[in-house]
Amino acid sequence: MTLDPHEVYREKFAAFTLKEADLRAAKALQRIGWLILLGSLALTGILGYTVIVGLWKSNDGVTRWISLIIVNILWIACSCWLYRNHKNLASKASAFRDALQKRQTAAAQLSLDTTSGLRVYREASLDVIASYRAQASRNRRVHNLFQLIIISGSIVVSTLTAMNEGSNAVLSIFTSSLSALVGISAGVTGYFKFRERGTSSQSTADDIEKNYNASGFQLGDYQGMEENSRLIHYAGTVERIKEEQRKREVQLEQSTSHDERSAQ
Repeated sequence: MTLDPHEVYREKFAAFTLKEADLRAAKALQRIGWLILLGSLALTGILGYTVIVGLWKSNDGVTRWISLIIVNILWIACSCWLYRNHKNLASKASAFRDALQKRQTAAAQLSLDTTSGLRVYREASLDVIASYRAQASRNRRVHNLFQLIIISGSIVVSTLTAMNEGSNAVLSIFTSSLSALVGISAGVTGYFKFRERGTSSQSTADDIEKNYNASGFQLGDYQGMEENSRLIHYAGTVERIKEEQRKREVQLEQSTSHDERSAQ
């Protein structure tokens, strides 16, 4: 049984979109891992300095030593995870390139019938909508997770600091570790701007879906148009929406780089 080239193209396009989303997620995790690693190394240097100074000034350095050991375990574990995730990232990049090649091969098999190709494009936009919504949901979940850590962690740190006057070494270590986690979470949230990315992706998905429904029911700008004209107008509108989304993503990346240079 011979498969319809348009159906094959749609399947390859959907697979390509999923591979692209997986690759982006892996890259985002890689960046977060590097940020945690750098923060842990900075804490190691600070705690190492306090340990060295404490050895000369007093004998009560147990808390500093334990904190230094914990932070060292953290950055060593993070380094191992980054090494393993690098291999995973390479495999995802390879899968993405393979999916891209298959999509291009499937596109080459399509006929040059304009109306038929535009129909395929319109139906394939459903996968684009799903992809943008998946990105929005993922960014919202990550943002909410970090906000939960920041809010609850800040309250717990303030409470424990008020309760403990330095007599309980275990409680001091826990408070310091939790405070470091809150600081790292705040830095990650501010750097990657998960909420803004999620809002942008959700807005793009809603705009494309609105035009998809309008083109099908001949509403709004699509009212009174013939099928071919509606499909052409729909394709042009969706491409404009996707281009605006790409510009917003570039602006977020540029603002992140600008904030990083300003901090330096």
